[in-house]
Amino acid sequence: MPARAAMTVSETTEPLTGQAGGGGSGDDRVKLKKELGLVEGVAIIIGIIVGSGIFVSPKGVLATTGSVGMSLIVWVVCGLLSMVGALCYAELGTSIPKSGGDYAYINEGFGSLPAFLFLWDANLIFVPTTNAIMALTFANYVLQPFFPGCEMPDNAIRLIAALAICLLTFINSWNVRITTKLQDVFMVTKIAALLMIIVAGMIHLGKGHTENFQDAFKGTTTDPGQPCFLCFRNLPRAIYFSLPLVTVIYVLANVAYLAVLSPTEMLSSDAIAVTFANELFSHGAWLMPLFVALSALGGLSVHIMTSSRLCFVGARQGHFPDFLALINYPCHTPATSLIFLGLLSLAYLSTTNIYTLIEYASFVESMFILTSIASLLYMRWKKPDMERPIKINLVIPIVFLLVCGFLVFLPIYVRPWEVGMGLFITATGVPAYLVGVRWKNKPAAFTRFSGRFFDGLF
Repeated sequence: MPARAAMTVSETTEPLTGQAGGGGSGDDRVKLKKELGLVEGVAIIIGIIVGSGIFVSPKGVLATTGSVGMSLIVWVVCGLLSMVGALCYAELGTSIPKSGGDYAYINEGFGSLPAFLFLWDANLIFVPTTNAIMALTFANYVLQPFFPGCEMPDNAIRLIAALAICLLTFINSWNVRITTKLQDVFMVTKIAALLMIIVAGMIHLGKGHTENFQDAFKGTTTDPGQPCFLCFRNLPRAIYFSLPLVTVIYVLANVAYLAVLSPTEMLSSDAIAVTFANELFSHGAWLMPLFVALSALGGLSVHIMTSSRLCFVGARQGHFPDFLALINYPCHTPATSLIFLGLLSLAYLSTTNIYTLIEYASFVESMFILTSIASLLYMRWKKPDMERPIKINLVIPIVFLLVCGFLVFLPIYVRPWEVGMGLFITATGVPAYLVGVRWKNKPAAFTRFSGRFFDGLF
């Protein structure tokens, strides 16, 4: 969600008191440094909003919708819904200016337990899953040129993805400034890849290659549940401008793909942009996998950086073990949170099927987006006098709540196994909350054991 991305970026610059190095007060406190300038902030927002998904998701959307025409409609509708959602998050983010994004909003609206369950699922499911998806995308595009027309070995994909996660976790733990400077480079490669695809595709389409758009809605799925798995003062203006722009870019990229590749070719490709380049460019096709791989690496880098702050904030609030709130004293980075999420991300590399991971994470994430939007409406009712620098029309969050409800409840019919696993993992957070958070007077032996255990890990 783009507005969630913007709020997360602002949180990475906030000076937060750490719990390492003896604490102290005043200038002696250990803090996360403010490392983002304007260019770096823009690069990170672009890195989150325009992720590597545009080089992967078209295949999944086409497979799910069943036709060229419906797949393009889904991209347009998702863009419009993103703008509606972004406006909702603009009100939440300016009304509750706290670190943690959805975690802070749910905590403010519904209290400690729902906020903890969001944190539990975020760190056990959709944050490490997203890291794994981005790392696997990077690995697929790195290996594709070496296995033309052949199936890529799963172990090689896993190894390269694991190396990417470990390298970027180390860099983020060592020096945030290096991460932000690298993001500038990744932003350029991402824009270059998209421009190559859109311009070349439009030229190809202009030459009369419209065969893939004939009878565009043939084969459209009739299963209503299938599409469920897809999708301060100047802030509203920025949303009105940027979200339609991103939507247009995504739709044009899909039109470009379909101008060159048939639906069958798209569905059989594990690296759509590389197949596109090989089909269209006689020379310079090698640039596409390079640009896309760097783009995916940039998306992974910024997600590792921003998601670690969520884990860090949860630990500061007492919802996660104290060791996750530690700051590396020389580097001023949340190193333990980064390492913790890096290890979980590596665990999700047990599968190389990107679409399985997307389906696994989408239900749980949609469930908590629904909860965040519900908190907005709840606080409108319970806290009518709350200061709201941005206050949107009430119809907007109600419409978005209904859409989120559709995305949450209909998958129960389509993917009962994935939904069941998501609910089960969420439910396991309840006893963890009761023992770890609500149980205040723990025996000294329990506290010593848990402390030694985590000290041994980190």
